[in-house]
Amino acid sequence: MTAVETQITYSNSYTIHHEEAYMTQEEDWDRDLLLDPAWEKQQRKTFTAWCNSHLRKAGTQIENIEEDFRNGLKLMLLLEVISGERLPKPDKGKMRFHKIANVNKALDFICSKGVKLVSIGAEEIVDGNVKMTLGMIWTIILRFAIQDISVEETSAKEGLLLWCQRKTAPYRNVNVQNFHISWKDGLALCALIHRHRPDLIDYSKLRKDDPIGNLNTAFEVAEKFLDIPKMLDAEDIVNTPKPDEKAIMTYVSCFYHAFAGAEQAETAANRICKVLAVNQENEKLMEEYEKLASELLEWIRRTIPWLENRVAEQTMRAMQQKLEDFRDYRRIHKPPRVQEKCQLEINFNTLQTKLRLSNRPAFMPSEGKMVSDIANAWKGLEQVEKGYEEWLLTEIRRLERLDHLAEKFKQKCGMHEAWTGGKEDLLSQKDYESASLMEIRALMRKHEAFESDLAAHQDRVEQIAAIAQELNELDYHDAASVNARCQGICDQWDNLGTLTQKRRDALERVEKLWETIDQLYLEFAKRAAPFNNWMDGAMEDLQDMFIVHSIEEIQSLITAHDQFKATLPEADKERMATMGIHNEILKIAQTYGIKLSGINPYTNLSPQDISTKWDTVKHFVPLRDQMLQEEVARQQANERLRRQFAAQANIIGPWIQTKMEEISHVSVDIAGSLEEQMNSLKQYEQNIINYKSNIDKLEGDHQLSQESLIFDNKHTNYTMEHIRVGWEQLLTTIARTINEVENQILTRDAKGISQEQLNEFRASFNHFDRVRNFLLLCLEIIVNKRNGMMDPDDFRACLISMGYDLGEVEFARIMTLVDPNNTGVVTFQAFIDFMTRETAETDTAEQVMASFKILASDKMYITVDELRRELPPEQAEYCISRMTRYVGPESPPGALDYISFSSALYGESDL
Repeated sequence: MTAVETQITYSNSYTIHHEEAYMTQEEDWDRDLLLDPAWEKQQRKTFTAWCNSHLRKAGTQIENIEEDFRNGLKLMLLLEVISGERLPKPDKGKMRFHKIANVNKALDFICSKGVKLVSIGAEEIVDGNVKMTLGMIWTIILRFAIQDISVEETSAKEGLLLWCQRKTAPYRNVNVQNFHISWKDGLALCALIHRHRPDLIDYSKLRKDDPIGNLNTAFEVAEKFLDIPKMLDAEDIVNTPKPDEKAIMTYVSCFYHAFAGAEQAETAANRICKVLAVNQENEKLMEEYEKLASELLEWIRRTIPWLENRVAEQTMRAMQQKLEDFRDYRRIHKPPRVQEKCQLEINFNTLQTKLRLSNRPAFMPSEGKMVSDIANAWKGLEQVEKGYEEWLLTEIRRLERLDHLAEKFKQKCGMHEAWTGGKEDLLSQKDYESASLMEIRALMRKHEAFESDLAAHQDRVEQIAAIAQELNELDYHDAASVNARCQGICDQWDNLGTLTQKRRDALERVEKLWETIDQLYLEFAKRAAPFNNWMDGAMEDLQDMFIVHSIEEIQSLITAHDQFKATLPEADKERMATMGIHNEILKIAQTYGIKLSGINPYTNLSPQDISTKWDTVKHFVPLRDQMLQEEVARQQANERLRRQFAAQANIIGPWIQTKMEEISHVSVDIAGSLEEQMNSLKQYEQNIINYKSNIDKLEGDHQLSQESLIFDNKHTNYTMEHIRVGWEQLLTTIARTINEVENQILTRDAKGISQEQLNEFRASFNHFDRVRNFLLLCLEIIVNKRNGMMDPDDFRACLISMGYDLGEVEFARIMTLVDPNNTGVVTFQAFIDFMTRETAETDTAEQVMASFKILASDKMYITVDELRRELPPEQAEYCISRMTRYVGPESPPGALDYISFSSALYGESDL
């Protein structure tokens, strides 16, 4: 019991100076009204009743407070009763000095209890000085009845006042602010009784306008049922402007001591309710985590097979539909799951923090549902997702290439088949058998021209075969028909070669018999055939299909076309020369009167054929120009799309990186309170959410690029995938950082850590983490940053700077607490948990057992009725459903084992 030094001075009036300053707020009032007769009357009655409530335990009482204590005998007896200690043996004489000696023994005993009496002497008490006697009794009441009252962190008068305020707070018309006028209407006293014994008073029937009735009701009930004697008169209290504070305090303190036992049981019940409420909340969080984890893992399990399906479609339309389905998955189906994954991690961290703060074992999810398991499953999903997108784009490029090759194959096959049509029949003719010499020579020259033409078409056959081979390599869906057509062309080509050789052999045999040849026809045929082949090739090139992906490629085609147009003048000269040979033939025939049959025996080409094809070539040249210019316009539009996408991506990418760095700085900044940091982070989060429209706009530009079959962009290093991953990482980082600050607030509130202590911890932690943070920022580590961590050497230096005397053994013990997994680093959360364990206390299994023991009246078991009587219904049924049956000697049926139940709450074995 802490001694409180008290100084009491009596002169014209008495005042009390005490370390705890019991009556500082009423000091001026007391000094002016101390001699008020009404107050003196109230004190006489109250102090006399208080003394008799203790003296009757010794079988005696007093009638007149200033007369009955004059010999010191009953005063010594009173002190022995209230202190439980023996005083020195009193003097038996009746002389004045005997009385003074006995009073001095009583006063010495009071001083031995830490109370310093000033200006109070035994002579005044022996002489019956009423004011000195009342002052001495008030000192005894303060020391033995009021000083030891303690509520939370307040004691004595403040503690008693706080106790009264807490107990009467729920009652209407009651507002306890002092120990005088707040008690005049009697409702406060009735509220105290009703709060602890509602069966004694019907509070609803009391009226504020009946103070005397209320006071008498309280006095009678207290005296009859609570063994508290009547110490006050209702009329004195009501008729006095300000009732005596000391009398009221004395009487109210009797209620405090009368209800002390009930307070202990209520405290024990509250503690059990608190522990059980925490346990129930934790179990609910565990069930929610299991449910959310199961749903997320099931969604991942269903989604991965869809993304792993690599069965390619045969048409471009079908593959583009697959790409559109994949975009819907990215835009619609995946974002809610990303939020669920983030919320799952936040719930898990919050649950573990609550379990750690309440001394519960850490939560271990079901097999396969750990946060790491979900992270691994999510990582597998993203890997499959990335592979699926790459496969889709590759397949679309492949189908685009296949469509182009298939169209080109058909065009070349059509031209070749048109050229070879009838060639086999022509080569199989035996017209040379009945021909004249001139006709034989003509046939020979004609055949030579055919061989030249045949050789010129060799490149086309090789191109057809190469295209067919590439279509097979790219797994073209109609490869069978392509192969059949290509095989037919190759077989026909081989047959043409064989027939050509046979006809040459026949003509060479006949040529020895026929020597006449028409040189001009031959020369025409020789010059007309290659020129005709050149025109065929030119028409083929002018109609050739093309596919490009950049302005550079189309410019290359335009350059080649310009080069072709530059050759047209030379070609026109060749045409004029060829046509000049024909004109020479006509001139000779006309000059020498030769009658021409009108047919060149050495070639089927006529001057009309050459002119027609030349006109056709000139017609195709501007058409080719138009096609190339249209493609230039398309490529320029694609370039604008690339630049538009790059302009936004080059802004959004650095913005995301900057926000990541700002959030990282906020998470280690100690400026302001945790709530201010939380507000700052919430503002960051809102700014990030508001920025989502820019991401959506970029998604739209990206979709336009893909619809235009744009797959590369030299104007930026950011792809849409980079932006998506950075955005998702930014959302996750801000959510995790907010959760970390929430957990720090939870830790601070649960452990009673002040903001100044938390800032001191953060300052010490950041000081020794400064160098590592600087190096990490310089290296621009994007993934797995270690900001907010210290290595063991920095952590040791931090503890030493805070006053810890660390040896190797003690430091090793601390490291097992802050780094149980031996990761080699100490996080700020682990640092906070360690410091709170060093500075705060938490409920333990032993405290819960002690609380149950109070409810069970010191028995080793507790009954169902006791639980239902002392605890709220929900907590009572929770205990009954989980407590095991108590097995012991003389235990009644239905006895429950609260000891093993308390141990199980904290994951401990039975104590």
